[in-house]
Amino acid sequence: MRVGWIGLGAMGYPMAKNLKAAGHEVWVYNRTPAKAKAHAEAYGTRAAERLEELAGAEAIFTCLPTSNEVWEAAGKLLPHLKPGTLWIDCTSGEPEQSRKIAARLAEAGVRFLDAPVSGGTAGAEAGTLSIMVGGEAADFERARPLFEALGRKIVHLGPVGAGHATKAVNNTLLAAVLLAAAEGLLALRKAGVDLNKALEVINQSSGRSFATEVLLPERVLDRSFPLTFKLGLLAKDVRIGSKVTEDAGVPSPLFHLTRELYQAAAKTIGEDADHTEAVKLVEAWAGEEIR
Repeated sequence: MRVGWIGLGAMGYPMAKNLKAAGHEVWVYNRTPAKAKAHAEAYGTRAAERLEELAGAEAIFTCLPTSNEVWEAAGKLLPHLKPGTLWIDCTSGEPEQSRKIAARLAEAGVRFLDAPVSGGTAGAEAGTLSIMVGGEAADFERARPLFEALGRKIVHLGPVGAGHATKAVNNTLLAAVLLAAAEGLLALRKAGVDLNKALEVINQSSGRSFATEVLLPERVLDRSFPLTFKLGLLAKDVRIGSKVTEDAGVPSPLFHLTRELYQAAAKTIGEDADHTEAVKLVEAWAGEEIR
């Protein structure tokens, strides 16, 4: 397929590469043109200097910071798209906004899928992402060959917005568990427990999680905090996750508390810090570091 890709950030850059490696013709666009040119030189994609150059694509991917940027891109490109074009949004976006974008595109006969991903930059590079998709079943099947170039776990969850809702809930769970694990480990450290040995036990027990298996031992204990996912973006996802529960009328005190904690972390630690640095909020309160 001929594919247009909008957004060459930490996730979009390797994902677009994998589509090209799978044999698709890929045109890449980034608001910084030099990044698109570098991608084309490195991977054999084609760099577009203007959004309009993507108009001939059968499928358009967006991988942008928020749904607002997707709305803006849709407004600029929509007059140039042919009916039947498939728009696939991999942004960690807002379900309500996704439905509005889908309705806007549908007026011109353009189909829409919200398809956020999980797996981090390592999964994006390796093509092993989990992809959670909302939209019509026929559109999902049409996009399946594209998804298969990007990930291993590919699930159609329901109508437009279902993918973004699931991603927001997933990331809120990640955020909550990370801080809960940090609180527990700090208490253990103050009690004289070896944290490496404590994690060894926890990770063979019922308290294990991605935070205890990967994030804490590989990024926090050694104080490396490699930048894989910005704290500000996780705080945004948690805000969306909290709104998902509100819109559904589900009492969600834990989701709301997690939202407040990550808003505070983003403000005090910095939105551009890695998301694992949120543990520094708990460390500051405890007067101790997780080491």
